[in-house]
Amino acid sequence: MLTPVHYNTKSNQMSLPPRPQLFDFHGVPMTRYFTDNWENVQNFQAKPDDILIATYPKAGNTWVSHMVDLLHFGTESSKNQTSPLIYHKIPLLELNFTPIQPESPNAPSVFKGTEMLEKITTSPRIIKTHLPLKFLPKSIWEQNCRIIYVARNIKDSVVSLFHFERMTFMHPEPGEWTSYLQRFLEGNIVFGSWYDHVNNYWEKKQTYSNIHYMFYEDMIEDTGREFDKLCSFLGLSPSAEEKKDILSCVMFENMKKNNKVNYSAVKGMDYKMSSFMRKGKVGDWINYFTVAQSKEYDEDYKKKMKNPTLTFRTEI
Repeated sequence: MLTPVHYNTKSNQMSLPPRPQLFDFHGVPMTRYFTDNWENVQNFQAKPDDILIATYPKAGNTWVSHMVDLLHFGTESSKNQTSPLIYHKIPLLELNFTPIQPESPNAPSVFKGTEMLEKITTSPRIIKTHLPLKFLPKSIWEQNCRIIYVARNIKDSVVSLFHFERMTFMHPEPGEWTSYLQRFLEGNIVFGSWYDHVNNYWEKKQTYSNIHYMFYEDMIEDTGREFDKLCSFLGLSPSAEEKKDILSCVMFENMKKNNKVNYSAVKGMDYKMSSFMRKGKVGDWINYFTVAQSKEYDEDYKKKMKNPTLTFRTEI
């Protein structure tokens, strides 16, 4: 049974429940918020036109989800004040969360990714996940669904995830920075090893043609170029005007200000700690890593990143 978010009605202040415990789940560290609906996740019935957007946490999933949503359903729907929030339109498949106070009258009383997806009537359904490859429902493969995977370099990933874990109650407390760096290298965090995550999807891409593998750094460097590649993968041909409009909408600063996209309505995040959308940069890690820590990560990377065809940039 999940612990819901409580509110102090006198002060209208949110009282966060205790942080969940990390536990081994079929070889991957997880918390109950992502495993309590597991049977339904594994039995999820995909449709042939479903689009799955998979990433390690804090690697650009919301960014690409917003882009794909605008490509299929247009920018006017996003600007409409009554349009759903992005995480209602594009649910996290594995999520199982029960808030006490709904964020709005139309919000689900229970956030179960599988149930939210079953209620979507528009096509294609866009599905968000942070699950490692081995945990994806078998129907994804049976239906030959298109998968968009976004990978981000390890140093910026750990910085971004550290700040996120400081502000979200659905992950364990991150602790102090130095020990967190070590736990990240060991893969002892929610959704497991960064190395396993990025490598396994890359290897699957070699035998499963319906995976489009993107890099966060490439998107920052030239969003328009990567947008064109994404359109080609999806078989879409937006006009020059549509492309310009979408690229404007998905600029980081515009997304950060867009309450439909920036997760500001989510109950259960401590925005005094950090915003959900923080900086959206490549190379911010240099503001956090010491020289010794950077060297340790470089040496660990050389040992564990065995596939020479998968390369990352930590600056552009």
